[in-house]
Amino acid sequence: MSSPEIRPVDGARELDRFIALPNRLHAADATYVAPLKLERRQALSQKSNPLFKHVEAQFWMAWRDGRPVGRISAQADPRLGEVGQFGLIAAEDDGEIFHALFSTAEEWLKSRGKTQAQGPFNLNINEESGLLVDGFDTPPMLLMPHDLPYVAPRVEAEGYAKVMDLFAYLHDTQVPFPRAIERILERERPADVKVRHMDWSRYHEELATVVDIFNDAWSENWGFLPFGPDELDHMAKSMKLLLDERLLWFVEVKGRPAAFGLSLPNLNEMIRDLDGELLPFGWAKLLWRLKRRTYTSGRIPLMGVRREFHSGYLGKVLPLFIFEKFREEGRARNVRHVEMSWVLETNKPMRHIGEALGGGRAYKTYRIYEKALAR
Repeated sequence: MSSPEIRPVDGARELDRFIALPNRLHAADATYVAPLKLERRQALSQKSNPLFKHVEAQFWMAWRDGRPVGRISAQADPRLGEVGQFGLIAAEDDGEIFHALFSTAEEWLKSRGKTQAQGPFNLNINEESGLLVDGFDTPPMLLMPHDLPYVAPRVEAEGYAKVMDLFAYLHDTQVPFPRAIERILERERPADVKVRHMDWSRYHEELATVVDIFNDAWSENWGFLPFGPDELDHMAKSMKLLLDERLLWFVEVKGRPAAFGLSLPNLNEMIRDLDGELLPFGWAKLLWRLKRRTYTSGRIPLMGVRREFHSGYLGKVLPLFIFEKFREEGRARNVRHVEMSWVLETNKPMRHIGEALGGGRAYKTYRIYEKALAR
């Protein structure tokens, strides 16, 4: 075989090949779910995704003997200083291909003054993050990565080491909450604490509140990047079919929003048989499944509690008020499993809640890697 050739992705046809490559690599993987090509095109389009207003990115594919055998991206975000990022890594199980891809991405990052590479981020920490290293036996939830078991060793062979793990917890809505949590929820709620769902008539104001709480709540966490209103609006529009006012909840303290949580139906469960295509009949199938609520799983992708409450009693119980609503809504919709993801390994309070609701342990682990780039 010839050595792999690395080429930048140029044009819509090559971007489609870039998007489709994992489908072939996962052909024998029964847990793989092909992402919707339309959604991926929008997410990776500099015209559609507002992320590209402040992030420079490049995509490459590895070719061998006239066919694509691997892919990678690199991102340079001025907000991260000398830290660059890689992402969208997928390739055949061949060390030469992985080496060629990473060498190309690293040279690109170094040419932009980056001295460290972190990833994978598809395309930053507020989108898909991490490489699956545990939990290969179950399908991925909505907007969560899914990788083959050989990828992590190949990445590590390129000199990358763990810098952070991200955990996913799975809650069975038919299993009672642990008694300690039930006792908290059974207590009379303080008079100045109110739990309410999203007001759809104030859509833009409600999204602004989500951004405000999220950016405050996460500001001291590892890897934090502020969520811009345009980015959340882009995400909301891409998930418009899934949004429901009773799946976005706020907790107000003394009339001021103090915490929020967003849950979404697990789109992946509804598109597993579509092979990424919405045409000619995929749209009809998806709309019918959403209308009939044929899905049995969901995911909580966003949650936050304002920092001023982190160290007190309210900081511990506000998320529980939201989980209680998600549980009620899940049961009403025949949703059996709800994934809480992702949670930083350093976020002890949320890990404790995840472990309490998820049977004591994370059921999936995603890893962020880091490498110093030689000057």
